[in-house]
Amino acid sequence: MKGSHLFLCLLSLSCWLNLIPTAGNKIFHFGLCTVSMSTAEIRSGFTAIRANIQARDPIRTLSILSHPHSLHKVKSSDRCCITHHLFNFYVDKVFKHCKTEDSYVNRKISSIANSFLSVKRKLGQCHEQNKCICGQESTEKFKQILANYEALNVTSAAMKSLGELDILLDWMEKAH
Repeated sequence: MKGSHLFLCLLSLSCWLNLIPTAGNKIFHFGLCTVSMSTAEIRSGFTAIRANIQARDPIRTLSILSHPHSLHKVKSSDRCCITHHLFNFYVDKVFKHCKTEDSYVNRKISSIANSFLSVKRKLGQCHEQNKCICGQESTEKFKQILANYEALNVTSAAMKSLGELDILLDWMEKAH
């Protein structure tokens, strides 16, 4: 009997703590969807490996995220949709192909990927609840990003996308 009360207390505490944003987290509003995330933690991990990742980018004249009109002038009603697509894109395509011979860099990539996976799940819930409607503009913008990605070989495209992570974070924070 004591064990079940203790279990219920711990479960309640755990649920309550999951509702409170942790230190350093920001609340982002993407249309009707609200997501808590620590961009400072992601930036810190990215900053630690940025030079290494960007040095692996053989094609510096092409950009995946900052191609004209990719993330510029996205309507507030489309922010949730394109953010949802971008987090799926990073988790499903980019991070899977970002492996290096440097274990430190791989650990940082894994940490960033875990942060993205958490946000991807939250955005997925919004999408399932129809709080994240995809208009034609957001769909077209994301198709352009995919076309830019698919124009390169998988490894180069993944490293380039990871090297452009600051573009995505800047865009999210600017819209915040």
